[in-house]
Amino acid sequence: MQTGILSAALAFLCWGLFPLYFRALGEVPPVQILAHRMVWSLLFLLIVLAVRRQWGWLSLVRKPKVLVSFIASAFFLSANWGIYIWAVTSGHVIESSLGYFINPLVNIMFGSLLLKERLRPQQWGAIAIAALGVAWLTWQAGTLPWIALLLASTFGIYGLLRKTAALGALEGLSFETMVLFPLALAYLVWLTLHGQNVFLNTSSDLTRVLLVAAGPTTAIPLLLFASGARQIPLSVLGLLQYLSPTLQFLLGVLMFHEHFDSGKLVGFALIWSALALFAAEGLLRRTQPAAANKA
Repeated sequence: MQTGILSAALAFLCWGLFPLYFRALGEVPPVQILAHRMVWSLLFLLIVLAVRRQWGWLSLVRKPKVLVSFIASAFFLSANWGIYIWAVTSGHVIESSLGYFINPLVNIMFGSLLLKERLRPQQWGAIAIAALGVAWLTWQAGTLPWIALLLASTFGIYGLLRKTAALGALEGLSFETMVLFPLALAYLVWLTLHGQNVFLNTSSDLTRVLLVAAGPTTAIPLLLFASGARQIPLSVLGLLQYLSPTLQFLLGVLMFHEHFDSGKLVGFALIWSALALFAAEGLLRRTQPAAANKA
């Protein structure tokens, strides 16, 4: 249990500190960062698979249904990565954190609309409060918080596709990066031919190291998460997931000094209240059967 909590917490800690990593790559355009992330992630994952001799899953991806499913999940994963990288490097860390705060609520809404899962009244209440928070933020800013909504929806659809996927976390990410690799490599070759590949043109060795590090920084948190998820209850995992957007939010406010006034605070407070209701309802439902069994 303690090992599982530590593994999951480290995964969410890594994801929460991602803004520091991407801001350190400030001289690299977001699309180039995305391409390098795809390329170096695949190379790192292939090393992990080779060490673990974990190749049996390749026979599954020959099935058309599995192939189409992972092409779709690769698209939404790359879209989520691209939007997040652009948002962080463009000074929208706070709104990015909002996307991952509302993601659990988007997930349950997708479950209701697409998987026909029945929602309990408290869950509908949480969604309604979160919608009110988004409406408030829209009214305050005069525009939808589209970065947050796109991050939440792309990651929600990605999660929905992976929920019924035939491959595990490591194998699934490996195949997704295999799907994305040709496009990323072709783009980097095109940049090189036109003299625009920052990896080759930069005078900073640190920038090159950070780009290569995109592989392990992508894969290691995922492996930690997969390990932790197998060892701890979903209720604990559900609470730990808020560590990541909380860290991103604090970085945006305290380190990057992004604008955060009382109007935004009201909107965030509504969404935090919705999450609190959602988490409390889930914990209560899990503790009641346990208490009944003891009685």
